[in-house]
Amino acid sequence: MQNNNKIYDLEERTSVFAEDLVVLCKKCPKNIVTIPILDQLIRSGTSIGANYFEANGASSKKDFINKIFLCKKEAKETKYWLRVLAKSLDDKNLIENCRLLWKEVQELSLIFSKIASKR
Repeated sequence: MQNNNKIYDLEERTSVFAEDLVVLCKKCPKNIVTIPILDQLIRSGTSIGANYFEANGASSKKDFINKIFLCKKEAKETKYWLRVLAKSLDDKNLIENCRLLWKEVQELSLIFSKIASKR
């Protein structure tokens, strides 16, 4: 996981976050509890970067802001699902990976909040 080396290119940083999230989800046990959590987590966590890429190609300032707000919203949802997933796991390493990803997505959420407030 890249959390020790901060990347300031947000396209790269959100892409690495999504990749790390996919790796985590692939390692998690699949059962009646985790499958719906993992599905929601993958959807929200990977859409952060997708929306940021779209924001950078926005056709107007309003479109850009709307996409940034979507990034922020999806980041907040991802924090929720990471917390729930961690509670459903028994493996300490997977729980620690959830914690590290939660910290990264918290930082992303704060970054998107700051971007949105400046526009």
